[in-house]
Amino acid sequence: MLGLIGKKIGMTQLFDETGAIIPVTAIQAGPCPIVQVRTEERDGYRAVQLGFGAKKPRRSGKPETGHAAKASLDYVPAMLREFPLGDDDSLADDPHSPVPAAVSEASAPVDDDEAGEGEEGGSDAAAEADATVGEAASPEIADPRAGLRVGQVLTVSIFEPGERIRVTGDTKGRGFQGVVKRHRFAGFPKSHGHPFSRVPGSIGSGTDPSRVIKGRKMAGRMGGKRRTLRNLDVVKIDPERNLIFVRGSVPGAPNGWVFIRKQ
Repeated sequence: MLGLIGKKIGMTQLFDETGAIIPVTAIQAGPCPIVQVRTEERDGYRAVQLGFGAKKPRRSGKPETGHAAKASLDYVPAMLREFPLGDDDSLADDPHSPVPAAVSEASAPVDDDEAGEGEEGGSDAAAEADATVGEAASPEIADPRAGLRVGQVLTVSIFEPGERIRVTGDTKGRGFQGVVKRHRFAGFPKSHGHPFSRVPGSIGSGTDPSRVIKGRKMAGRMGGKRRTLRNLDVVKIDPERNLIFVRGSVPGAPNGWVFIRKQ
């Protein structure tokens, strides 16, 4: 299914018609130009390769520049990702022929060196989004119901409020952690006579089998893994600022890459 590449801005809260608070995550998604199209005749499967952001010219290699130029892009996207197409997604008669006008460098949403680090709190997510979002996309906006081709642009307009989506991202890396934080062990009593309250305790039998069984929950590296959350509700869409507000939290830290797909 179609999707978008984005960056997690942070968490904030919105209000519904009854005045109830809705905790949401603000994601800057798109505009994402279609850099390459995969077809069954040529590649054996149907997919589109989307780009997001912009690299500095001095950090762009010749192969990357040539690959982007085939899609009529005058910059190299900072992130490329393929999204498989569903049965309802149609391609143009000549999907490998780029459109005359594509997204310019000025309309690229994020520069990978100018993004900066986000704040942990995320209470001013909407204000931070104003500073990080780019300008509007070019007029050649892709319509998922029409034929897709190289050079077209996908924006947050492909989603609608109330729609269910799935968001993929890398969780925060927390380094080496113990069993209490990593596996939510209760630990030993914290009274007198128990000097080590956060240890795992016995990890295996003695004589038989005289080894630690595989898969035992123990201390180790925590976080930094690819995770996908499904059935997330789209609360609000802001096409002017390229923002999508999703109910609840999504994996990753602020300014982390996220991949949004239709459910």
